[in-house]
Amino acid sequence: METWYFLDSGNKGPAYNMALDEKLMDWHRNSDMPPIVRFYGWEPATLSVGYFQKVDKEIDLEAVGKHDLGFVRRPTGGRGVLHEEELTYSVIVSEKHPEMPESVTEAYRVISEGLLEGFRQLGLQAEFSIPRTDEEKDRLKRPRSAVCFDAPSWYELVVEGRKVAGSAQTRQKGVILQHGSIILSLDEDKLFDLFKYPSQRVRERMQKAFKNKAVPINEIAERDVSIEEAKSAFRAGFEKGMNIKLEPFSLTGEQEKQVEELVKHKYGTNAWNFKS
Repeated sequence: METWYFLDSGNKGPAYNMALDEKLMDWHRNSDMPPIVRFYGWEPATLSVGYFQKVDKEIDLEAVGKHDLGFVRRPTGGRGVLHEEELTYSVIVSEKHPEMPESVTEAYRVISEGLLEGFRQLGLQAEFSIPRTDEEKDRLKRPRSAVCFDAPSWYELVVEGRKVAGSAQTRQKGVILQHGSIILSLDEDKLFDLFKYPSQRVRERMQKAFKNKAVPINEIAERDVSIEEAKSAFRAGFEKGMNIKLEPFSLTGEQEKQVEELVKHKYGTNAWNFKS
């Protein structure tokens, strides 16, 4: 059984969270650490957007400010995510790792086995979403909504057909970063406030349809799951699902300094977050 690092970095600011994920990729690429699983939260609650999203066209920045939310652009693709009552995870591992398939989709499945086992630890019968029809596959290529949890992608986790975790993946210079959100509770009105719509009627229709497409853990679990319970379940899930042992890891002072530098020069800048 291979030993990977495990880092619970607690609640951090949006720019710090993205900068740390990128630096973990750098350190792993340079052989300064083995593959790593990281858990984290957000302070303040934050809207993150995918690398390719057009902020001016899709995001209501006035509403982001009204709700006192942070804002950051992710290095991964995908759509907008409200990070609030959730456990966020990231997995950093080399593309050349013997257990990582070359295909992005299949690597996604291997890493998401950890999520699948985590949900099972909580007593939830989650399963992988596998788009089967041409219509379903086409919908993934041309999403109708800027909201991440609006539809499950390949190998995302669903319970009774509704999405319970949203993830995204990027590969940079031979290293895979997959990170995503495991939602405990969700304020749907707040979420849908954050996006632009052609009309109020379109918003209402999309929000109504959303209830059948996504669901937070605490709406379907037999009891409310705390963040600490979720961390325990998904840590065990990653160990079982990926056949690894997780060893606790803490950043050094020098590593913290490198993260803060990346915040200052990249993820904390308007040039990155609002690029067109």
